[in-house]
Amino acid sequence: MTQPDKEQRRIARQFAAITDQVPPSRRMVQSLLTGRLRWARIPLGLLLVVGGFAAILPVFGLWMIPLGLLVLAVDVPFLRPLIGHTMVRMRLWWRNLRRRR
Repeated sequence: MTQPDKEQRRIARQFAAITDQVPPSRRMVQSLLTGRLRWARIPLGLLLVVGGFAAILPVFGLWMIPLGLLVLAVDVPFLRPLIGHTMVRMRLWWRNLRRRR
């Protein structure tokens, strides 16, 4: 097992967890992750990150930053380890926070 395979699987698991939480997004996420839509993933990821910094506006929010980074990590190999690890930690933190309440 090579390191890139491990990181790609981790990113894929994060997308699967997101689609499990929001089932209507499953079809869109699966079509976005296909190799032929690379031309759309990179601009979409950048727009989500930039839009996340415009959190003052009603439609935009901080939720867009991690989602944009996750989309970018599909095509940008040096982001995969950092983003995959961070997303796992964020999901664990969120789950523990919900349990305490």
